[in-house]
Amino acid sequence: MATDTGVLDWLLDSDPALRWQVERDLVGAPPEVWQRTRARVPVEGFGARLLSHQDADGQWAGGAYFPAGFFDSDEAHAPGQPWTATTWSLKDLREWGVDAAHLGDTAERLAANSRWEYDDLPYWGGEVDVCINAYTLASGAWLGVDVTPLARWFVDHRLTDGGWNCEAEEGDSVRSSFHSTLNAVRGLLAYEMLTGDDSPRDARHGGEEYLLQRRLLYRLSTGELVGGFATSFVAPTRHRYSALTALDHFRDVAVHEGRAPDPRLADAVAVVRHARRPDGTWLQGAPLRGRTWFDVDAGEGEPSKWLTLTGTRVLDWWDAAA
Repeated sequence: MATDTGVLDWLLDSDPALRWQVERDLVGAPPEVWQRTRARVPVEGFGARLLSHQDADGQWAGGAYFPAGFFDSDEAHAPGQPWTATTWSLKDLREWGVDAAHLGDTAERLAANSRWEYDDLPYWGGEVDVCINAYTLASGAWLGVDVTPLARWFVDHRLTDGGWNCEAEEGDSVRSSFHSTLNAVRGLLAYEMLTGDDSPRDARHGGEEYLLQRRLLYRLSTGELVGGFATSFVAPTRHRYSALTALDHFRDVAVHEGRAPDPRLADAVAVVRHARRPDGTWLQGAPLRGRTWFDVDAGEGEPSKWLTLTGTRVLDWWDAAA
């Protein structure tokens, strides 16, 4: 199914954080066009709004992973978690395409002022949670921090089945998790692309193989669907696994490494294709609960521009290879 001109026009009528990716990945605009749009991200729309919330000490909401005072507030007992603190804000800005230069001396301010809620550890050293360390690895590489020790942490903390699990450090699990493994390999790929250091590539490939053996969807032991989360799509995805987010990662890998799509992705592609509506859009799922600075996408059950961007580029990539 070719992307309808009306859908492209709808996608292009967007915040610069989304529009530049539509221009690059779906429209095939010349680099000078999408780069000009990308340069607008930190000065208008989502990027400018999020940058305006940064604290003088370099943090957002006064905390590393959670806002300051979170654990002493009623919010700590509510479903979900806030998405306003430093780690989530950096993740959004990086993924929206903000040039690191616009963050100024943020890396230095965080090194001086930000500590993890876990054991009061220094920010750029990471902590024990795989997903948190994946976001920190990617953000540090983006901001020019030497995070090579954190990259090696992923090599040392892979589980025997090939992936990672955020609960492993607490001794609660010796099996890898779809969520943790996808976050780990995404962070490692971002690190490699930003720094050129491919020394953790074998570890990343091992995590990707963990997901491929399960065809992004199934338990290896029984062949059953791993859980409803794999076929439920939502934007922003935050930490959550889905077949769509995983496919977008494997597309990034293929582009970066010059690979053809792995045939084991076919079932996940079929799930994404099935979710595409006749008008060429994807509907927003149930947003992850928790406070945000502001909304960046449609409400539940409405056509989602972020999901439509991701779904379309994944299918375009797969179909072009076929």
